Amino acid sequence: MKGHWSLDDRLERILREVPFEVPAGTAAVSVRLSYDRSQGVIDLGCGAPDGFRGWSGGARDEYTITTGWATPGYLPGEPEAGTWHVWLRLHRIPPQGLDYTLEITTSPTAPAEPVVEEPPHGERPPRRDIPAVDGLRWYAGDFHAHTLHSDGTLTIAGLAELAHGRGLDFLAVTDHNTVSHHPWLGTIDREITLLPGQEVTTDRGHANVFGDVGWVDFRQPVDSWVEHAERAGGIISINHPLGGDCAWLQPLSRRPRVAEVWHSGWWDRRWGAPLAWADAWRDDVIAIGGSDFHRHGNDGLPGAPTTWVLAEDTSRVLDGVRAGRTAVSAAPDAPLLLRLGDELLALDADGLVLVRPDGSRQVVRGDRVFLRAMDGRHRLETYENEVIALCA
Repeated sequence: MKGHWSLDDRLERILREVPFEVPAGTAAVSVRLSYDRSQGVIDLGCGAPDGFRGWSGGARDEYTITTGWATPGYLPGEPEAGTWHVWLRLHRIPPQGLDYTLEITTSPTAPAEPVVEEPPHGERPPRRDIPAVDGLRWYAGDFHAHTLHSDGTLTIAGLAELAHGRGLDFLAVTDHNTVSHHPWLGTIDREITLLPGQEVTTDRGHANVFGDVGWVDFRQPVDSWVEHAERAGGIISINHPLGGDCAWLQPLSRRPRVAEVWHSGWWDRRWGAPLAWADAWRDDVIAIGGSDFHRHGNDGLPGAPTTWVLAEDTSRVLDGVRAGRTAVSAAPDAPLLLRLGDELLALDADGLVLVRPDGSRQVVRGDRVFLRAMDGRHRLETYENEVIALCA
């Protein structure tokens, strides 16, 4: 099948569904998309008679779905007979338009599953000496990272090993518009808790949904994402709201409380816009951070930044977030500011400046200092007003 998408097509309806028939007895469905990638981007996905079967966006040009396995980003399972759809999102279409070719094949036999080698398991750095608070502990983690199930380069085990080696206790795996990674998270034994997540991704903003809540339909209005997350017991977070061409521009009836205030793209933290945005978004924002790791040499490493959550254990991290018990630092071993009841603990922060919610400032003297706390968000800065740590 050959065709041409115009810029007018994109503006009329950005997501297109190309139907095709799958006969009874099919063991494998394969789709291949071809176009000139130097001219534009067409995202790729799949819907079946029973609903969502996968999404890979612009990361892949082909996928295979079989009973026993599927291309990362897609759900394995028997290819049911009936009308399926190739999903094509016209992400970037130039003024002259974009030619494409779509090849769809069904087969009564399934190809062998590709073999993937996983990295060996190593040691993690020592844990920092942080007191417990009323039976709860502070855990270090990252709320934004990607794998081969979307546009990352590492397997789930590879990502978990990297995060474990960085000293993290938990990691949310948030691949774009898919939940194909969710069934595998509990099978990875790398001494780190992997939280199910998905980055619901559109051209006008991204949001992470955390928890085992099922697939969130990115094709629907954002209010439905919020309702889905709440109905299923999850949490939704607004991602990198000031992030270049993926800044938050979506309309919302009710603004979520959790927001990725600190993203790896905040490379010059003297720039106060993320904090100003958070204050303008709503007056009780729960700040979290995310590396948005995709591959080595791109974005931040897992834990850059690190989100700290005060929780009963790593399986209850989302409860800690809901309660607003969060802090963010530049890395797992970077200067840190934590709330311990009515006090703050500043670790490895000698010479930094504590900024309280009322604007008052105090120089931190020493590497392990207890300070008076107020209601609201505190932060550590350098003398040049560079943000070093945040604390609820």
